[in-house]
Amino acid sequence: MTPPLRCLLTAGPTREHLDPVRFLSNGSSGKMGYALAAAAAARGWHVDLVSGPVALAAPPGVAVHRVVSAAEMLAACEPHFPACDLFIAVAAVADYRPREISGRKEKKKGGPVTLELVPTVDILRTLAARKSPRQTVVGFAAETHDVEAYALRKLTEKNLDWIVANDVSRPDVGMNADDNTVLLLGAVGARHAFGPAPKPAAAAFILDHIAAARAGSA
Repeated sequence: MTPPLRCLLTAGPTREHLDPVRFLSNGSSGKMGYALAAAAAARGWHVDLVSGPVALAAPPGVAVHRVVSAAEMLAACEPHFPACDLFIAVAAVADYRPREISGRKEKKKGGPVTLELVPTVDILRTLAARKSPRQTVVGFAAETHDVEAYALRKLTEKNLDWIVANDVSRPDVGMNADDNTVLLLGAVGARHAFGPAPKPAAAAFILDHIAAARAGSA
């Protein structure tokens, strides 16, 4: 009997703190990542979900590892990545963090403030560079314009097997919506569109195609 797939996912936003109460982040709700984790667990797969701060309950049968920053997210993924068969990076990771973090709440200064930012770790690029031939790595590209072009660039530049592109400029299928419209692009030229539909349906669509592709290459 073939053992169940081991699936590692990231979901939600990350937060990059300026001080104990202020941070840089984004509007990701985590709904798409959690829907994918639930759909994977429902297939009998072993699922580890590394989640940024979200207001969502853990999906049944999923091991949830909660983190805050991009650095913490990578650190939580690294022990699970070598053993996983499928890595799906859904999280909307903050691109920048403050160079310096204050240990106490900074007071209002009454005028303009200059904030020096430095790039956060690129989790997807870092882990995709380590993938073995048996592993499948999937990224997400949330864009407001030129969606497919940017997604294809990311697919190539980050050494991915698949990328899921979606237009977050649309409020009905944006980052905090219950529905999604996705475009699944493969490294070998596959192109599959779906939606708009509830995120659990979009999750099933994505996993169906990825599982079928893995079965075809087995």
